[in-house]
Amino acid sequence: MASGGVLPLASLNHISIVCSSVEESLRFYMNVLGFIPIRRPGSFNFNGAWLFNYGIGIHLLQCEEPRSLPGKTEINPKDNHISFQCESMVAVERRLKELGIPYIQRCVEEGGIYVDQIFFHDPDGFMIEICNCDNLPVIPLADHTSSPADDGDNHGSTVRAVSQQGDAACRRRGGGTRLVRVRWKM
Repeated sequence: MASGGVLPLASLNHISIVCSSVEESLRFYMNVLGFIPIRRPGSFNFNGAWLFNYGIGIHLLQCEEPRSLPGKTEINPKDNHISFQCESMVAVERRLKELGIPYIQRCVEEGGIYVDQIFFHDPDGFMIEICNCDNLPVIPLADHTSSPADDGDNHGSTVRAVSQQGDAACRRRGGGTRLVRVRWKM
């Protein structure tokens, strides 16, 4: 790597999630998100599981002290999360209702382009977003050779989240922010 250059990255490989129960999380990521379990190195001396789908891996790690994990009850779209692109937001919402998974819906509008988002937690409170975010074009803020730190504080400043009192078109589409509470059935 040249001095001052960026790391020669190719893609996102995996995320790791510390779990209170690897078995419960494994069922969730398989049955809700469609991940499949894959072989994990046998030399590891700790409990865990590896999953793969959609070009990304998820590594589940058993917490040694499950009660020490912070509990999250509020679904906060501004919390740390991983986002998955989907083809049918209607199908996602229907399935979450069938499974009894509480979620929040949001709609973001930018220049007449609408992005629908659904946020929910995994069994340990890790935030997951499902969206049709590819509706929104990716437009660099500056010359592609500059570093992200050079962009100032303009990250995402032109995209506004639409609240329930927000954009009428988003509300007509069933957008805005809406909390749906249902009971888990996994």
